[in-house]
Amino acid sequence: MDMKQMKKLVLASASPRRRELLAQIGLTPLIEPSTLEEKVTSSIPEAVVSELSSQKAQDVAKHQEPGTLVIGADTVVAMDQQILLKPVSHEDAYRMISMLQGRNHQVYTGVTLIYCGQTEKKVKTFVEKTDVTLYPMSEEEIKTYAFSEEPMDKAGAYGIQGNFAAFVKGIDGDYNNVVGLPVGRVFQEIKGMLE
Repeated sequence: MDMKQMKKLVLASASPRRRELLAQIGLTPLIEPSTLEEKVTSSIPEAVVSELSSQKAQDVAKHQEPGTLVIGADTVVAMDQQILLKPVSHEDAYRMISMLQGRNHQVYTGVTLIYCGQTEKKVKTFVEKTDVTLYPMSEEEIKTYAFSEEPMDKAGAYGIQGNFAAFVKGIDGDYNNVVGLPVGRVFQEIKGMLE
């Protein structure tokens, strides 16, 4: 694989979890979050994350020099195709966790890779889906978790890599996708793009 073609790697996200996941596979991106106002035209989870990851990546790629690879990503949690965003309050987190507990739901991450060449850009967008099954939770457990700080900046009001791991019965798919970025697939797609 010719990673030497890539002069610079830019992550169009301020997510510390995405940065850590990339570091885990030996990639150290520059952090340049998109400042674009996000516009969603769909309510279908796969379409939403595709659209948002693409908007973020395109926004940041506009002012990059040739040889730069931009990664845009967006993650949503969906239950019965209904999207659960980041909670706006602890009560909202409580509502979401109450919905999810004891059941199966999906985590979708849309990733857009843009390689800025001398004359044109190569663009690739894909969506990774992971099924997550949770154990039933007591009223007290839901309340304790929902009113902690952990769920507040996370889609679906939970972080699988934190205290919430106590309630995860099983996952079908990529664990890292649930954390926020399917890094194995990202690496393989970058490799394919630079070949």
